Amino acid sequence: MKNWALSLGVLLVLAAFAAGFWLIIKENPEEQPSPNEILTHSPYTGEEAIPPANRRTVMAVINNHPDARPQTGLTDADMVFEMIAEYDVTRFLALYQRAFPEMIGPIRSARDYFVELAAASDAFFVAHGYSPDARVMLEAGIVDHINGIQHDGTLFQRSSDRVAPHNSYISLEKIGTAMEMTQSATEYSGKSPYYFYDSVEDAKLKEQALSVRVEYGTNELFFSEYTYGSETHLYSRSSGGVPTTDKETLETVEVSNVLVFEAKHRTVDSEGRQSIDLANGGNALLFQGGGVREIEWSSAGGMPVPTADGEPVKLAPGKTWIHIVPAAPGIAESVSYTP
Repeated sequence: MKNWALSLGVLLVLAAFAAGFWLIIKENPEEQPSPNEILTHSPYTGEEAIPPANRRTVMAVINNHPDARPQTGLTDADMVFEMIAEYDVTRFLALYQRAFPEMIGPIRSARDYFVELAAASDAFFVAHGYSPDARVMLEAGIVDHINGIQHDGTLFQRSSDRVAPHNSYISLEKIGTAMEMTQSATEYSGKSPYYFYDSVEDAKLKEQALSVRVEYGTNELFFSEYTYGSETHLYSRSSGGVPTTDKETLETVEVSNVLVFEAKHRTVDSEGRQSIDLANGGNALLFQGGGVREIEWSSAGGMPVPTADGEPVKLAPGKTWIHIVPAAPGIAESVSYTP
C-alpha cells in the first residue's frame, strides 16, 4: 500500500512539474523555439534552405520597360509577380528569401497592390517612387520599407549606361543598411502560404504544355514566353521574343512553376494606373512539370495562392513566376500553350 501511495505521489509531482513548465513556456513565448530556429526548407521555393535560413523576406519593385532590360537580380528571386503598372505595361515584384543577389534593379515605383503584397508577406519593401495611393500606404507605415525618392544617390545608385527612370539600383549591402536605418526586423516571420511537393516527379500533370505564352494587351514587347526543358524540368523565360537574362551573369531566368491568375482590373487615372482586386480570387492556370492544370486562386492572408476546390495546390520545388492578368479579356484570351 505504501509503495502504491509513494508511486502516486511521484506521478503527481511530475505532472505538476510538467504543467508548471508548460505554463512557463506559454507565458514566455520568447523562450519557445521560433520558426527561424527550425526552418530547414525555403518557405517560397520548397527547396533546402540556404544559411542563414531565417533571413527576412525582401520584395523589390523591378522595372520591365524595354529600356530597363536585361534586369539584374531576377534569376535569384524565389518568386516574381508580374502585374500591370499602367495601361499594358507590366512591372515585376521580386520576392527574395532563400538567396539574395549582390545587386537588384532597375528599381521602379510602387503601386498600392505591390505594397499590399509586401505587407501580407511581412517583407521589407524596396521601391523608387510611388503612385499617389501607394505613397499614402507607405507614409502610413503599413510595411517596413525604403524608397529611392528619399535616398537617390545614397542607398540607391544610378548606372551611367542607362537613362532615368531606368537606371536605379540597390545592393544587398545597402538593403541591410536600410533595415538598420528604419529599425526593421531582419528575421523571417513565417508567413508563407505556399505548399510544395517533395520533388518535381510528384508534380507531373496529365495534359502537356511545353510552350506557354502570356499576353498583356496588344504590345508584344510585354508578351512572355516559357519553354519547358525535359531534362532540367524548368521553364526558360523570354519577353518580347528575347530571353530574360541577368545583366551581370548573363544567366537565363528559369522557373519550376508558372502561374496565371485572373483578377479584376480597373483604370483609376489618366496615367493608366490600375486598381487590381487581389482579395476575391478567380480562375487560374498552373504550369509545372511540362503540364497544365486549370485551377483557381484565392487570397490567403492577402497573398494570392493556387487552390482547387478550396484546398491549396502544391507547387514543384523551385522558383515560381506569377502573372496577374485582367479578367477582361481573361485567361482564355491572354494565355496560349502547346504540347
